[in-house]
Amino acid sequence: MSKLEILTPVLPESVADAAVVKWHKAVGDSVARDEILVEIETDKVVLEVPALESGVLDSIVQGEGATVVSNQLLGSVAVGEVVVEPKPKAESSPTERHQSALNHSDSHTDTLGPAARRLVGEHNLNPAEIQGSGVGGRITRVDVERAVAEKTQPNAQNTIESAVKNSQVSIQASIQASMAERTEQRVPMTRLRKRVAERLLEVKNTTAMLTTFNEVDMQPIMQLRKKYGEKFEKQHDTRLGFMSFYVKAVVEALKRYPVINASIDGDDIVYHNYFDVSIAVSTPRGLVTPVLRDCDKMSMAEIEKQIKLLAEKGRDGKLTVEDLTGGNFTITNGGVFGSLMSTPIINPPQSAILGMHAIKDRPVAVDGQVVIRPMMYLALSYDHRLIDGKDSVGFLVAIKELLEDPTRLLLEI
Repeated sequence: MSKLEILTPVLPESVADAAVVKWHKAVGDSVARDEILVEIETDKVVLEVPALESGVLDSIVQGEGATVVSNQLLGSVAVGEVVVEPKPKAESSPTERHQSALNHSDSHTDTLGPAARRLVGEHNLNPAEIQGSGVGGRITRVDVERAVAEKTQPNAQNTIESAVKNSQVSIQASIQASMAERTEQRVPMTRLRKRVAERLLEVKNTTAMLTTFNEVDMQPIMQLRKKYGEKFEKQHDTRLGFMSFYVKAVVEALKRYPVINASIDGDDIVYHNYFDVSIAVSTPRGLVTPVLRDCDKMSMAEIEKQIKLLAEKGRDGKLTVEDLTGGNFTITNGGVFGSLMSTPIINPPQSAILGMHAIKDRPVAVDGQVVIRPMMYLALSYDHRLIDGKDSVGFLVAIKELLEDPTRLLLEI
């Protein structure tokens, strides 16, 4: 049989190495063509390595936790081999076991009287284990009754011992449960979590980060969603969420304040004439920021569909390096988790990030009257080396005005 090598996929230029996260098969297991064999994690995404041919996993060269590079040998598959699982031996039924016992004791049936034979059958006894007291060793009814009594007594004793043992186990389990409250578990950080930690420290140490706040009345958007949400979903086959309003408002504000859409590269300022917005998505492996490209050219329905697709890919670990590369500005919505206010951290090399928060009913003053409105705090964190306070505040006020009067999004005013 030929052997097919399992190799690490070609890693992107920005990724030096990767880690073996999990083998889905053990050596000797049958594998089918295109079945996932192993998962490889980089500092950005998780890559799945499928079987190119059907066969049997012959060897594993790099175990879980190993660091690998592009095209490195991970293991091999014996192509064409098939593992036939041995069929488990069926357990015999009580009737068969009883018949087997009777067959085994055929040589003793001639020592049984009719009454004794009936009792032996009723209590499923083995005549060979009963000592006869009759003439010539014949087994009498009294002998069978004595054997039944001896059989029952140990069972009763076992029941008592089992109850005592269960009680002891219960006490021990209770003690262990109380001690379990102070246990510790040490697990290695994933490569994604390590990379996130490195980038967060890098931002704190290399940028002059500052955060400015504002609040927005969400009633106009909520009324708009209530009025047109059902028609929107029927026509576009997707829900009308808040994120499409946020993205549209951010794009319009970035057009007015190009410096927010810029970045620092050494001693240069790079101004971008396109609008790629990163959306922070929480996944089981950590926080990632897939990119919505050319948001200024997308309709609200396209934005909602793309965000949903990226969120599903993030949840299932299907995001690619291309999905996570680029982005000029980031939106993070901590409100979905109940956050009332926060100071988001910039996603380098970007210069600013907008934090959206939970919508809460609060008393506010409108035209000299105190009214209850659904209010949301906005937080803009920015790199003060590039962005002045005037631009940051003006940018945040522009978003506030656009969200409080969504008609402006259509008229671009």
